[in-house]
Amino acid sequence: MEELRSSRAIGSEENVVTPFSGWFPLFILIGGLLLLAGGLMVPGGPLKFLLNVLLLVVVVFCLKGFFTLQPNQAAVLLFFGKYAGSVKQDGFFWVNPFYVKMRVSLRVHNLNTPVLKVNDSRGSPIEIAAVIAWRVQDTAKATFDVESFSHYLQVQSESAVRQVASSHPYDRSEQDTGYQMCLQKDLDAVSKLLAESIQSHAEVAGIVIEEAKIAHLAYAQEIASVMLRRQQAEAVVTARKTLVEGAVGMVDGALKQLEERNIVTLTPDQRAVLVTNMMTVLLSETGAQPVIQMAQTRE
Repeated sequence: MEELRSSRAIGSEENVVTPFSGWFPLFILIGGLLLLAGGLMVPGGPLKFLLNVLLLVVVVFCLKGFFTLQPNQAAVLLFFGKYAGSVKQDGFFWVNPFYVKMRVSLRVHNLNTPVLKVNDSRGSPIEIAAVIAWRVQDTAKATFDVESFSHYLQVQSESAVRQVASSHPYDRSEQDTGYQMCLQKDLDAVSKLLAESIQSHAEVAGIVIEEAKIAHLAYAQEIASVMLRRQQAEAVVTARKTLVEGAVGMVDGALKQLEERNIVTLTPDQRAVLVTNMMTVLLSETGAQPVIQMAQTRE
């Protein structure tokens, strides 16, 4: 039993050809038309008239072989259903009139994927969309190996966006151990990974991915408010942690300077009271009024 071959095994090979310049055949055909027109005006027998009409039809049919190509435009030539080659030069050309000419643009195109709802690697629903710059490189593959290369690229791009989004978290968390690429903060790396993923699927269609970027990225509406509160809470915790670390350093420095300069000798209880008052002043969000104990006088 024969094994099934994958779609990548189709592999049409592009054959770039250089056709004749159209100017020389154009002058010849115009001259032939003038001669035949003059011959039809000269009286003669029926056989001569039919021969001139037949030659005129042939000359007019040869005019079908002329075509022009603009820069970054190609033409795929078919001869009775068989691939005859691809023309990638710009200019005015003439080919066999029996050739069927299929034009293919080689210019860079932009593709905007729709906003997709995907679960990231943590299971959180997110919305993501991408913009992709692409162009056709192999005209044979783009024409013969896929039904519609533009539609094929659109479907494969959406699949690649879903794959990349579901393989990485939306944002990093403090609970993460080690470095982990996330969608929000590593946009350059994610864009490069997305472009490589799309390119691996687009090779069968002869398409080159020039660039792929994330155009829209956000939490889904049903959890957007919850994730916003979580981010705010993480920011508050981080800020408090920084304030505590700074306050502890200031208190430690103050106690060391008091002891080194012999300004005052503090008992353990007095040190505790001083530390409490200083931490209260440094960490309080409003104006704090520390309690200062006065020494008691003897009667």
